[in-house]
Amino acid sequence: MEKSPPPPDEGRKSRSDGVQSRERLLMTAMRLFAEQGFAKTSTREIALAAGTNIASISYYFGDKAGLYRAAFTEPAPHRTEDIEAFTREDLSLREALREFYSHLLEPLKQGDLARMCMRLWFREMLEPTGLWHEEIDSDIRPAHAGLTQVIARHMQLTAIDDDLSRLSFCIVGMALQLMIARDVIDKISPQLLDSESAIDTWLERLVDYGEALVHAEQARRAALPTSPAAPVTPP
Repeated sequence: MEKSPPPPDEGRKSRSDGVQSRERLLMTAMRLFAEQGFAKTSTREIALAAGTNIASISYYFGDKAGLYRAAFTEPAPHRTEDIEAFTREDLSLREALREFYSHLLEPLKQGDLARMCMRLWFREMLEPTGLWHEEIDSDIRPAHAGLTQVIARHMQLTAIDDDLSRLSFCIVGMALQLMIARDVIDKISPQLLDSESAIDTWLERLVDYGEALVHAEQARRAALPTSPAAPVTPP
């Protein structure tokens, strides 16, 4: 007697279970890697803490290195379209800064996940596996170049100099402070990051501050003395 096919929703349930299992592994790995580092965290420990079998790591991630890479990159991915969104030439400076900061601050709305991501990044900086340098080359460098080009365009500059690069780092640094010093902010003024609306308010202020920095740099350059003409040597 032939077996009846499974109910239509059984396949969906299996896929759902698989997604949940992978997610548990990823979140557990992120926490343990952040606490202990890559070298001191075993796949057996991760599987046990996630309540799954060790073979699941091979199935979903290939190996320990694949799991670490996923934990490092998946929760807050950087996409080419994010850079394209704030570098469009039809945007005003204010619109470009809003697009830039909105992508940068979006992970803060994920609550504890954002904290875990940042701790894992700190751990990678302290005990590098090579992923941090990959992140710089593949994502951070292009984003910095894009932001610098946007500022240069709105300042009507044809060349990128060190001061322009410094300005870009300062504009980014104001947002990074919210992530790096999240525990400090939560201790001193928790209301500043305790809701999505609070983060949106901070986004608007960052746009104000970023725009002001660009205008301040424009004013500084405008006040610079022009180079004196070279003396003419009499014949």
